[in-house]
Amino acid sequence: MAAIHLTAENFDKAISSGQLVFVDFWATWCRPCQMMGPIVDELADEYNGKAIIAKMDVDGDGCRDICTRFGITNIPNMKLFKNGVEVGNVVGAVPKATLKGAIDKNL
Repeated sequence: MAAIHLTAENFDKAISSGQLVFVDFWATWCRPCQMMGPIVDELADEYNGKAIIAKMDVDGDGCRDICTRFGITNIPNMKLFKNGVEVGNVVGAVPKATLKGAIDKNL
């Protein structure tokens, strides 16, 4: 199962779902983002039923406002949300274990 794709239209509903939501903010032109993509998809499989693993293309319509709202100036930028509130953040291309640690800490 691949990570779900968020848009400006469904972002707020997704992060307010009541579950832990991990969002990878990325762009197609970003090489480190491309490196992290398969890892994020693996996390979607591993955390299926425990957390929502999602991706959001920062170049999508309306996404710039969301990036501004959450202070995203560098990508890849992975944020964790619970009930619409940011509870964690990982910036840059990092090992899978770093992402798992951030998710596990907030489950």
